[in-house]
Amino acid sequence: MKRDDPRLVAVGAKAEGIGRAPAQRDAKESAPPGRFGLEASLMRRLLRSLGDPPLRVTLWNGESMATGTEEPVAHIRIASRVSLLKLLVNPELHFGDGYSDGSIEVDGDLVKLMEVVYRGMARASFSGSMLRMGGRAGRRRTNTLSSSRSNIHHHYDLGNDFYRLWLDPEMVYTCAYFPAPEATLEEAQIAKMDHVCRKLRLRPEETVIEAGCGWGALAMHMATRYGVRVRAFNISREQIAYARERARALGVEGRVEFIEDDYRNIAGRCDAFVSVGMLEHVGVDNHEQLGRVIDACLDRDGRGLLHSIGRDRPAELNAWIEKRIFPGAYPPTLRQMLAIVEPWEFSVIDVENLRLHYALTLVHWMQRFEDARERVSGMYDERFVRAWRLYLAGSIAAFNTGALQLFQVLFVRRSSNEVPWSRSHLYDRRP
Repeated sequence: MKRDDPRLVAVGAKAEGIGRAPAQRDAKESAPPGRFGLEASLMRRLLRSLGDPPLRVTLWNGESMATGTEEPVAHIRIASRVSLLKLLVNPELHFGDGYSDGSIEVDGDLVKLMEVVYRGMARASFSGSMLRMGGRAGRRRTNTLSSSRSNIHHHYDLGNDFYRLWLDPEMVYTCAYFPAPEATLEEAQIAKMDHVCRKLRLRPEETVIEAGCGWGALAMHMATRYGVRVRAFNISREQIAYARERARALGVEGRVEFIEDDYRNIAGRCDAFVSVGMLEHVGVDNHEQLGRVIDACLDRDGRGLLHSIGRDRPAELNAWIEKRIFPGAYPPTLRQMLAIVEPWEFSVIDVENLRLHYALTLVHWMQRFEDARERVSGMYDERFVRAWRLYLAGSIAAFNTGALQLFQVLFVRRSSNEVPWSRSHLYDRRP
């Protein structure tokens, strides 16, 4: 997806503080170079550690500076000395907190702001700089049996009514698959579920184990459209309750069993093992245990698929997102994902990266979120609205710039020759 995609621009224009034109660079800054006050000098140092992205920043005392060689894409206003000091101590965490509580305002396109920051950080060599010195403070939360439930509750149990406002009718909260960029979100989520099912080459009456089933859309899709029997595991109480109610309404209770339990407790055999959007919440410390579970479950000619947000090289999740939005989350590298299956003599037969599909998925989500912002504010408050806007905008930027990836890894047992001769089956019409 291009940076000037009209859907992305439309989303940026609807966000609070984003409808105004980006600030233009003045003929000269409010103070000549070298004559800034201490606070402004520290702010300039922070911007340099970010690779000097094209931004204008104005402090509470009126001092203003523009960085980069291009016109600023956004104008950041910092309301107080306290807000600046927090940024200097831990910019990853306190930019998010400051934007959420309104002590940091943004005039311009929030998505483009995050894109130039991500690109600047990729260019800059800031390891060990003040940008990272505070970035790891208080981190990171683990994913033990007890803490995983708390971490999942923090994000997924916000309430089904909230997610229903901006997800598709099937309540799919993972990367969609757009056969064409102009496809609707609803079409793309159905296409994603078919894409997964085709990769697994599901056949009627086979058994499937799904680890981390969300609101149950994929499990019910597999059962109703591919004729398989599914046991789906999840530790989000809200999601499991919703999935069970939906299964009853569709009359598929006999084919889909939703189990409120941790993936570490999965037992029984299956023809296919699938996990879409759960691995980010597992943590590399638990990868070996997940691999052991898969090995114990998957039959000799079984197929497995792992679908996860990831990175090209190891790095912690953004400190603010990890603390405020997704506690305990960690996006693994492809190498770390492969380490799940390597000890158990599985062979990887297909790897696909869908990061631009996730960027476009998020554009749709953010548009719908903005359309529902007044209702969201009524359910929670304005700080919550601003925090989730930043989370969605930052996620679009991360996938657009390659800071985040979306990997699908398909694998079978090493001894199995039940593998497709070509990839043509992925693009046939669904059953």
